Amino acid sequence: MYSLRLNVIMKGLQKMFIQRIIALSLIGFFIFLGGWGWKLMRDTIFRYFDPAIQTFQWGTFLLGLLLFVIGVAFMGGFIFHKDKKRKLVQPRFMKRNHRES
Repeated sequence: MYSLRLNVIMKGLQKMFIQRIIALSLIGFFIFLGGWGWKLMRDTIFRYFDPAIQTFQWGTFLLGLLLFVIGVAFMGGFIFHKDKKRKLVQPRFMKRNHRES
């Protein structure tokens, strides 16, 4: 009886552990994307002031900007969703019932 209950508890903990690992890896991936985008934009600006290049590389800069915006937007959405679940956001951001509208 007790071993069956312990087995069920352990399966639940394993599932929760795997979910957290997946969530952390997703967050890590988007943090990496944002950082890489920041690096691309920074390198493009520094290369513009290099006397050997003398042109602004718009493609690299826009790719960096896109990656940076995607990373920041994902992190902002993740933090907002987490705070919304814990009811730490302002009331105007909470879901309204259809009856109240």
